[in-house]
Amino acid sequence: MDIDTLDPADEPTLEAAAALIVAAFRPHYARWWPDLASGRAEVQEMLSPDRICRAAFDEDGQLVGLIGGIPHYLGNVWELHPLAVRPDRQRQGIGRALVRDLEAQARARGGLTIYLGSDDEDSLTSLGGVDLYPDPWPHIAGIRNLGGHPYEFYQKLGYVIVGVVPDANGRGKPDIMLARRLDDLPAP
Repeated sequence: MDIDTLDPADEPTLEAAAALIVAAFRPHYARWWPDLASGRAEVQEMLSPDRICRAAFDEDGQLVGLIGGIPHYLGNVWELHPLAVRPDRQRQGIGRALVRDLEAQARARGGLTIYLGSDDEDSLTSLGGVDLYPDPWPHIAGIRNLGGHPYEFYQKLGYVIVGVVPDANGRGKPDIMLARRLDDLPAP
């Protein structure tokens, strides 16, 4: 597998990236990228000069994954958004490799922290369907994965839950916020 910056002039790969985003987020997050046009728009945003946009290619040169980074707080903090791996290639280390690559890219740009939001729109965790007000912390402390929610993937990579945005996607549909410090990683 090879990870490289997505080439904004490579139209076939950009089209494949748009299709990958749409496919990777079905069925749980289809409202964000319901069609190829929305996938294309996301890819174009990812290619903004201030952002990081990296792609994973298999040994045949086929696009198998994509990750983006958005700078915040004068570049001290980077938001991981989005991470997409082709559905038939998930659970093969591609997502892990893309996250590690993004961490190195952000760190090389002076980043100290990476954070991300991992929505729970379908009650895949014990936080879904729950009124997290007025005190979300007991719910966060007792979080359980009820149906393959990706927060545990990020925890295995050293990310910690730093909070939630209750009702981010409607009542009882929180966004789980995770973060990781970058200066405790080996130098790139």
